[in-house]
Amino acid sequence: MAQDLIGLTPSRRALLKGAGAGLLTAGFVAPVWAQAAPVKLGFQLHRTGIGAAYGRWYERTAQAALKVVNEAGGINGRPVEIVFEDDGTDPKRGAEVVEKLTSQHKCDLIFGPLFSHVVIGSAPRAGELKVPYLVCSEGFHVAGGMLNRWSMQPGITDVRAQVSSMAPWVLANLGKKVTMVFPDYAFGHDHRDYFTAAVEAGGGQVVAQIAVPPTETSFTRYLPQIPNDTEVLYHVMVGPAVLTFVKELGEFYGTGAKPEIFGFIDSLEAVDMASPGLEFLEGSHFWEGHCRVKQADASEHEIAYRAAVGVDDNGASVSDAKDVSTYAHMFSVWETLHIIKAGMEASGYQGIADRQKFVEAVEAMTEMPESLAHVQGNKVFNGKTHQVFGHQFISKVEGGKLIKVHTTSIEESLYPDAVDYTTQSF
Repeated sequence: MAQDLIGLTPSRRALLKGAGAGLLTAGFVAPVWAQAAPVKLGFQLHRTGIGAAYGRWYERTAQAALKVVNEAGGINGRPVEIVFEDDGTDPKRGAEVVEKLTSQHKCDLIFGPLFSHVVIGSAPRAGELKVPYLVCSEGFHVAGGMLNRWSMQPGITDVRAQVSSMAPWVLANLGKKVTMVFPDYAFGHDHRDYFTAAVEAGGGQVVAQIAVPPTETSFTRYLPQIPNDTEVLYHVMVGPAVLTFVKELGEFYGTGAKPEIFGFIDSLEAVDMASPGLEFLEGSHFWEGHCRVKQADASEHEIAYRAAVGVDDNGASVSDAKDVSTYAHMFSVWETLHIIKAGMEASGYQGIADRQKFVEAVEAMTEMPESLAHVQGNKVFNGKTHQVFGHQFISKVEGGKLIKVHTTSIEESLYPDAVDYTTQSF
């Protein structure tokens, strides 16, 4: 498994160009890059397997964020490199990648994995190796206390926070009898457990829970399990067959009456909303962690980020309109790299002997205002649970585009702490 090293030393011209684009802080003086040992970050990448679509865009986002960080002076005056290793979206290989990045490549820390079962299979090895492990996932496994003090999720909210904040809107606007269709692994189980609890707390009812293997390629045998009295069909599918799922859902309902449809954008990440067979989604709603279509109220930071990662106003690659991004998730990579920079600088990080200091510095973080470093919006970090909390977006399909209709508050997403990692030893 060949390694990839990304992170070229910036030239003075590149640094000045970055300054002109507003990417550098005032008073920045370029370090003597040639004399500085690089900070080496390991990236656990889903380059192959069911997470490959995410992995492709996670890698691009990491490279774009790296360019910004290096043009702004690197970390503690040192250039930054990223070593990418493919885990095949497989838990066993994930643990092996953690070992390889730490022991063979001597990376200062590891970040980047998304799929929950891979994170859960990899984090124990990171704890044994005492290497910081910053995941770009959404599972409740970090905040739920399943992992260890070395594992953190500071760049994206978790499923429990997401569904808790959105359930009241769904019940008030779409219906109270809900059928859930979800992938049968940790991520899907979080949806099953916490959305069901949120619906019941709001006076609604989950009338059916339909679990589907994440590697399934056809869904026609599952769809008849949807009860006729369903008012809201809640779907959150992942993997290479997501487009098949949505098309078969449309064929199942045809032109007749159907429930209101509320989907997590995971079901259509990297899929063009204008694809043939998706017409029946017109008027339905989706959760988005970050709005794929550029919205009318997009901030200057969001606009700069979109340009940096090479995504057009519709959420596709600027070089290929058919190459649709995983926009609702990949911002987590961008924000996590900027958090790594902030944590290393706050701790005065110089090398692997300072790994514990780095974790403690991130644990001390609280408010994260919207900025170029936090393009998705304001966030609050809970150092005890190692989990960040932010806004969620509900979008409606209008004219084949996702248009934001609701933004949740951070307060709506909060829940009681299930763990205090700061009381655990390193």
